[in-house]
Amino acid sequence: MELGIGIGWRPEIAAEVESLSGIDWVEAVAENLCADHLPDSLVRLRERGVTVVPHGVALGLGGADRPDPDRLAGLAARAELLGAPLVTEHIAFVRAGGPLTASPRLEAGHLLPVPRTWDALDVLCENVRIAQDSLPVPLALENIAALITWPDEELTEGQFLAELVGRTGVRLLIDVANLHTNHVNLGQDPAKALDELPVEAIAYVHVAGGVERNGVWHDTHAHPVSEPVLEVLAELRSRVDPPGVLLERDDAFPPGAELAGELDAIRATLRKAAPSAGPRPGPAPASDDSAGTRTAAPTAVPAGTRDRTAVAQTALLSALVAGTPAPEGFDHRRLRVQSRALAAKRADVVAKVAPELPEILGDGYRAAFLAYVGSRPMSGGYRRDALDFAEHVLIAGGPADPVARRRLTYWWQDRSGARPPRRTTRLVRAARAALVGK
Repeated sequence: MELGIGIGWRPEIAAEVESLSGIDWVEAVAENLCADHLPDSLVRLRERGVTVVPHGVALGLGGADRPDPDRLAGLAARAELLGAPLVTEHIAFVRAGGPLTASPRLEAGHLLPVPRTWDALDVLCENVRIAQDSLPVPLALENIAALITWPDEELTEGQFLAELVGRTGVRLLIDVANLHTNHVNLGQDPAKALDELPVEAIAYVHVAGGVERNGVWHDTHAHPVSEPVLEVLAELRSRVDPPGVLLERDDAFPPGAELAGELDAIRATLRKAAPSAGPRPGPAPASDDSAGTRTAAPTAVPAGTRDRTAVAQTALLSALVAGTPAPEGFDHRRLRVQSRALAAKRADVVAKVAPELPEILGDGYRAAFLAYVGSRPMSGGYRRDALDFAEHVLIAGGPADPVARRRLTYWWQDRSGARPPRRTTRLVRAARAALVGK
């Protein structure tokens, strides 16, 4: 299906997205949508004939566990509600621990890389087939950006993606910003990856901005698209004409005119890089010498593979979020960078899903939250994390200001109780807080 030029729809820029000209489609984060009701902005876009694609971030198809049926059902419901032609997710793991390791469940709150090994590939392929059987439309999977790499990997990124497509028939969502990120952080050549992966399987392409700090590229989605990222897009366009290209922006949203300018730069890059004689042929299959020897895809994951994958992923995630020793073979400096990035993201996202917390705690919010993160790995979603943090602060005797403590207590009670307080109770609390504050 030809999608054209699109932009990531976010509530913060809904009006700007609606006013942009030349937008053929949008992508919305699936977990941010209700399964039975669409925001008015998306309703209006659909009425104008704009295609909406749900983009999942929480399945964790690269994890050791089989996909959660409830999460799959939720993604399917959103695809049907939107009348979407496909759904997308990531080649990543987002949680670890649990029954396979007889250890507490840990949530990363972020997309983490799977090792490019045959074991990990076996697990991923079975998980993808389970997801495909549960979804009403085709599935496409995105390559992710990484700050760390696994030791003893057996395939390159391009070979790993080619094997995945060959075994499952899944489509690919290629993020050229992530290819650039992995070039800076891990020394992986984007052109080589594009040469090795099956470009004919591309469903669409992501383009996003980031920033380099101390030699590390951070895929922020909060900065303008850089020239090196557009160069990777040009490399891809010289090989294939992608069905769709989408601009992502998740934070520090600029005015609509700046978004329009970035979209124009993407269009210009695609026009300039288009080969005069048509797309280059797709890559030849990897030889046994370059990608190892592998027979046809197994019907089930070999015994013990999920257990080994679970132990390895749990050890890595525990080192990142719980301060346990780093697994052997990992770059300790990079693990520290990743750990700090995960903590900072938790603080930022909790401030978004529970904006009352930084309002109540003021300038002390971030320091208090980062101190909390050091002793409390995330075991649920961000909303649960916000409640747990508020409880942690109250148990520790904070905040010192009595008005702030009362507000935080009421906030926590209102959201952790079996049912929300009645209107009368809320009015009485508000009146008391106002009196105390005078």
